[in-house]
Amino acid sequence: MKQEVILVLDCGATNVRAIAVNRQGKIVARASTPNASDIAMENNTWHQWSLDAILQRFADCCRQINSELTECHIRGIAVTTFGVDGALVDKQGNLLYPIISWKCPRTAAVMDNIEQLISAQRLQAISGVGAFSFNTLYKLVWLKENHPQLLERAHAWLFISSLINHRLTGEFTTDITMAGTSQMLDIQQRDFSPQILQATGIPRRLFPRLVEAGEQIGTLQNSAAAMLGLPVGIPVISAGHDTQFALFGAGADQNEPVLSSGTWEILMVRSAQVDTSLLSQYGRFHLRTG
Repeated sequence: MKQEVILVLDCGATNVRAIAVNRQGKIVARASTPNASDIAMENNTWHQWSLDAILQRFADCCRQINSELTECHIRGIAVTTFGVDGALVDKQGNLLYPIISWKCPRTAAVMDNIEQLISAQRLQAISGVGAFSFNTLYKLVWLKENHPQLLERAHAWLFISSLINHRLTGEFTTDITMAGTSQMLDIQQRDFSPQILQATGIPRRLFPRLVEAGEQIGTLQNSAAAMLGLPVGIPVISAGHDTQFALFGAGADQNEPVLSSGTWEILMVRSAQVDTSLLSQYGRFHLRTG
C-alpha cells in the first residue's frame, strides 16, 4: 500500500522547495532550488517577483522527487509563501502589474505619508500589524496613486500564495493567513476592515473569498499537473503564510514563544486573543491571523 503524504510547495525569498510529509510528520522526499527577486525595468532600485519563474522552480523541484512521489499517495497539495506580496489580476488571473517584492523601497514614502489617510496607531489597533514599508496596504495605495487605471480594471488582488493556488486550481481565493499580514484585515472580525479600506480608497471587491487554513480550495488542473509532473485532481488545501506554519511545525503550545530563524529572525507566540490597543506601547508588532 502506498504511503500517504501531503506535498508542500514552499516559496521562500531565497529558496523554492517541494516537500512530501507523511502522516507522522516525517519528511519522505524533498528538493529545493534557489529563488531570487528581479530588478524592475522601471527603476533599478526596485524589486519584483516573476510568477512564471517561481512556478518553473516548483516544477523543477517536483520533478527532482518524482521517483519518490510515485511510491506515495499524494492526499493534498499546500502552498506556503512569505507574506504581504501579491498582484492585481484580470478575470483570467493574468497579472496586470508585476508582483512588488517586500524588498522593494518604492512604498516607503506611502508608509511615511499614511497619516494623511488614517492614523498609524488606528491601523495597528485594527489590524495588529505595525508600520513596515512592505505592508500590502502600502503597495495598493502606491498602485492607486501611480497606476489608478489598474485598480479600475482589476478583477482581483491575489496574494502570492493565492496566485500560485490560482495557477494550480483556477480558483480565486484569499488565504486568511496572508490577509493577516496585509495591514487591511480586522483581526478581531477576521475580515477586511471597512474602516481601513474606506480611508485609503481600496475597493473591497478586489479581495476574493477568504479561506481558512486547512480548507480545500480546489483540485489540481490539467495544465498545472502536466507542469509539475503530478496526477490531475489532487486536492489543493489552503495554507498561506509560511511563518505561522513554522510555529505549528515547532509543536509550540499556547503562549509558548518560538524563535524562527531564516531570511527573517522572528520571535512568535501562539495566543487565543490579543488586546491590539496595547501594541503601540511596545513598538512595531505583527499579529498573524491563523
